[in-house]
Amino acid sequence: MTIRAKMTLQGVFSNQWGGMKAFFSCQYDPNKEEDKSFQKATPSGSAEFQIDNPTVFPHLVIGKAYYFDITPADK
Repeated sequence: MTIRAKMTLQGVFSNQWGGMKAFFSCQYDPNKEEDKSFQKATPSGSAEFQIDNPTVFPHLVIGKAYYFDITPADK
């Protein structure tokens, strides 16, 4: 089973090692039909990621929504 969350990038902060931390939270637009289903499934939540790959940085836009898929991993 896969669980999908829709989260908005709230902030990106550089760290002393040259990477960055990205902070995401569940935020939805009540005027969007798609967002209504996410609000019911994942009404709140947050995620924080340490990212050390500089090629990712230009693809992360503060205020933009991203999907997070949660699927079980093999042992």
